[in-house]
Amino acid sequence: MAEDYIALNFLEQIVEEDINNGFPKENLRFRFPPEPNGYLHIGHSKAICISFGLGETYNAPVNLRFDDTNPSKEEQEYVDAIQEDIKWLGYKWDKICYSSDYFQQLYDWAVQLIKDGKAYVDSQSSEAMALQKGTPTEPGTNSPYRSRSVEENLRLFEGMKNGEFAEGIHVLRAKIDMESPNMLLRDPIMYRVINKAHHRTGTAWNIYPMYDWAHGESDYLEQVSHSLCSLEFKPHRPLYEWFVDNIFTNGVKPKQREFARLNLSYTIMSKRKLLKLVEEGIVSGWDDPRMPTISGFRRRGYTPASIRNFIDAVGVAKRDNVIDVSLLEFNIREDLNKTAPRVMAVLDPVKLIIDNYPADQEEWLDAENNQEDDSAGFRKVPFSKELYIERDDFKESANNKYFRLSIGKEVRLKNAYIIKGESVVKDSQGTITEIHCTYDPDSQSGNGTEASLRKVKGTLHWVSIKHAIKAEIRLYDRLFNHESPDGNKDVDFMEYLNPDSLEVITGYLEPSLSDVKPLDIFQFQRMGYFNVDKESTPSNLIFNKTVGLRDTWAKTETKSTVVPQKKEVPVKEIPQIPALNEIKKIGKKLGQLPEEKRLKSIKQIQNLAKDVDYEELKELFNTSAKKIGTRLAVLETLIVLIENGIVSKDDADVAAYLTEMKNSGDSLLEQSADMV
Repeated sequence: MAEDYIALNFLEQIVEEDINNGFPKENLRFRFPPEPNGYLHIGHSKAICISFGLGETYNAPVNLRFDDTNPSKEEQEYVDAIQEDIKWLGYKWDKICYSSDYFQQLYDWAVQLIKDGKAYVDSQSSEAMALQKGTPTEPGTNSPYRSRSVEENLRLFEGMKNGEFAEGIHVLRAKIDMESPNMLLRDPIMYRVINKAHHRTGTAWNIYPMYDWAHGESDYLEQVSHSLCSLEFKPHRPLYEWFVDNIFTNGVKPKQREFARLNLSYTIMSKRKLLKLVEEGIVSGWDDPRMPTISGFRRRGYTPASIRNFIDAVGVAKRDNVIDVSLLEFNIREDLNKTAPRVMAVLDPVKLIIDNYPADQEEWLDAENNQEDDSAGFRKVPFSKELYIERDDFKESANNKYFRLSIGKEVRLKNAYIIKGESVVKDSQGTITEIHCTYDPDSQSGNGTEASLRKVKGTLHWVSIKHAIKAEIRLYDRLFNHESPDGNKDVDFMEYLNPDSLEVITGYLEPSLSDVKPLDIFQFQRMGYFNVDKESTPSNLIFNKTVGLRDTWAKTETKSTVVPQKKEVPVKEIPQIPALNEIKKIGKKLGQLPEEKRLKSIKQIQNLAKDVDYEELKELFNTSAKKIGTRLAVLETLIVLIENGIVSKDDADVAAYLTEMKNSGDSLLEQSADMV
């Protein structure tokens, strides 16, 4: 039991402690209380998973409550979108509630506080109140209206409710302590006049409660046992408790506790700033696949499991920190690697003509749908004389370290034959328009002939031109090119927009994709994971790039700072640590690191790998099986060398090493090896 208890996060420990101290388990109730003033973003997913996760753990009800106290910013559209997002994540609420359901009760309680001498109507300007409130190091001073009589306060408050005053003339304030070191207790505002219709109550009210007043009271009315919120509300806790204490009669008194919010690199989490992106047309809407909204991730091809696994990996903490977005991308790759069907698509095509293949012949070859899923089976793909391959998969002349197609060299066409580059045709600008090759008719994959078993150092994907389906391909990247776009108060976050966050191209797909439906997800072999966009139609297919097969940002980010050298010390005299030695050093602890730190270390390895010699790396292939971290470092380095064309995965030593890693019994090694 002790081990189970230690494994609990601190919020679960709080609940367990309350139960052990006599709180009836059947009285547990949690809530998720969004404000319907925008779409939920990835940061909200943490709060959702925490509250609904506790509900699942303790078999306790969870309310979905909309804290709809500001009609200036709230809309039914947001209410509907929030419900859809929570359902999509896989959670069920016990009941839907609204703070607006409690407007009358909140008003009645406010009247009682006035009668008890604990609230008053203040008629100062907002500027005067701000000055009168003091500073964190200086106490505030009492409002000149603080001593108004109960009768006058009741009359004015009723007039506010009845619409007799314009906005900003009067507010209702709690009478607490203008000298409190906690500035939130210096007579906070409870009600303000807003002469706007509410999306649920219409024009019935001219005053609306402030969040701090409505929130705790709504929790009490719903008999919420544990009110969990993000860390910025910790200073609000004494005010939360003061309000609840002053209206509490019986039942469950809710307990507020705080956890660290989710901050993600390269990401904006402010609803106000996300709305600006929408309103200024920087993105196509709240569900633009570049947006960090849950609906944006859904449209881009992320799965509920990937987001929930990401939240589990982040954990529940008491301190704010920034999580590397690559951890989120890692989780979607992990999920889709197991489930996404493999297909062939060419996104930057060049024509390949097989000169000795009969012009009137076509074959339908077997292709495996997903090597990670034995039950996925096979599909048929058409093969013919003229194909498309990726332009980057051919060089007219190349050195021995280039393992794709070139003149005089052989590669295998995936699921098909071994071909040899023979010649090219160029246009007037010197651009290659056709590649001519020959094929070995006896080398078809899987037919068991000696020619089919022959090893070549490269395998290319392709599509048959006469069978290819044309599709619009939307290549999405991170919306911001700065790790902390909201981190510099002197720089507008819009300055950090990534101009290359969207590229629209035409791709050519194998015909098995002719009947896809919106949100279907596939792995385009050797290219990445893509899903069908909601705007796609049978006559105009549209695919969104979800994520690449590898973290390409790891290769482009410059983490180090250039240090100026003294003039008298030439740079060449500064000793350099060999890249492989640095990789081995990082690898020693790699297997024991928590997931986020491990991913950062792997990024370092990938950056160093470009300077590693394959022959030196190969000497580490026989590293002791006990040294998981070092083996993982070697494997990640090898993968970079394969991707850069330094070595082929079909090389006998490489293939044997990859097979060994896939069968190692260690999940980290197996996962990395499976990505090749």
